[in-house]
Amino acid sequence: MRSLTQCTVFATITGLALILLSCGGNKTAADKAFTMDPPEWSRNAVIYEVNLRQFTPEGTLAAFREHLPRLKELGVDILWLMPIHPIGEINRKGSLGSYYSVKDYKAMDPAYGTMEEFRAMVEEAHSLGMYVILDWVANHTAWDNPLMEEHPEWYLRDSTGKVLSPYDWTDVAELDFEQQGLWDYMAGAMEFWVRDYGVDGFRCDVAMMVPQDFWPYAITRLQQVHNVFMLAEAEEVYLHDSAFHMTYAWNLHHLFNRIARGESDADSLRKFVARDLSKFPPDAYRMNFTSNHDENSWNGTEYERLGDAVEVMTVLSYTLPGMPLIYSGQEAGLNRRLSFFDKDSIEWKEHPMRQLYTDLGQLKHRHPALRNGAEGGECEFVEGDAGARYVAFLRKKEGREVLVVANLSPEPVPYQLSFTCKERWAPLGDEQDILLEQLPATLGPWQYYVLEKK
Repeated sequence: MRSLTQCTVFATITGLALILLSCGGNKTAADKAFTMDPPEWSRNAVIYEVNLRQFTPEGTLAAFREHLPRLKELGVDILWLMPIHPIGEINRKGSLGSYYSVKDYKAMDPAYGTMEEFRAMVEEAHSLGMYVILDWVANHTAWDNPLMEEHPEWYLRDSTGKVLSPYDWTDVAELDFEQQGLWDYMAGAMEFWVRDYGVDGFRCDVAMMVPQDFWPYAITRLQQVHNVFMLAEAEEVYLHDSAFHMTYAWNLHHLFNRIARGESDADSLRKFVARDLSKFPPDAYRMNFTSNHDENSWNGTEYERLGDAVEVMTVLSYTLPGMPLIYSGQEAGLNRRLSFFDKDSIEWKEHPMRQLYTDLGQLKHRHPALRNGAEGGECEFVEGDAGARYVAFLRKKEGREVLVVANLSPEPVPYQLSFTCKERWAPLGDEQDILLEQLPATLGPWQYYVLEKK
């Protein structure tokens, strides 16, 4: 990652103050950690990634709005919209291009609708108690973004002066954050959506590729308008000290895949959770997921990667520390890879996963132990056999408990809990309370129990 050497940003949200220490008129690296409390409404939230292009046959905001009540019933709190901006035409990939090739940061792709239709969608989401965050692509633009002509000095170039693309993303041109004017422009464009259209935050694409100091510079401006929520598409710990409330739990996702393939086991999960909790700050949110747009399109659906373990890994994404993500179509059992550069509508149908997501969402919303960050309960593994093929853990908070028992193998597994309890427990999605001794002594392949102490 490139670092800035001539600018200093000291930022703190306390008092919403921004203090720029100048050095020859430029900013240098921060000398104090950036601190910011997450919005209270994010504490027990479930996030949903909206692939607007593929969500409906129309692929429009107006058509998507019809799904808002259903998503609310599903338990969704935060709607993360993939980039909604006009898409570049120069070096375009496929017939429609990549969402992440941004031609104009302050405009709406006309294929999705108008700016007023976007405002109406945000207002309706707010009326239903949901929040809207935009996917923000700060690292690069489309080749035909007007900035290429207006500010050619804002682009990263090689020794011959040729503008560079990151990786093999030949449809985009990489920005050069050594240029101070770019900071003001990019932060101002983000502020535009918050101030004028009521956006509640941002999911920041490849956040680790943008200089660390830019983020507190931008977020401080945003916080003067609205208490925004910030998600980084990255797993670097330092981003929680910069401006972000939540980062991707990529390593947990990869572990889910390895366990499903038989390459890792239950003990690996126990050890991973302990390491992850010790590695990140107490109030850092981690986004847990079994799929997203990248995984679905490039690495396979959850059914390809997880097979019969889809349900149990979904349960873990909701009950382990972190905020669960649902990707468009997962609640309908989406079992195919969606095209990334062309039209490929989701087929909406009734599926058992919808009920599972609904039940898990209701549990997360009502149980204090499953709250996000420092306000959630500790994750206490309660079985002692390191060689066991199952996990059992308790989440406790305010005298209330959730117990999860999960077989992480394709074979039946006998199990025994390392504690006794005479209280009654309510199984997930079942109105009838039981005693723990009433549970079968063997877990079937990939079987799980989620129980709430009464």
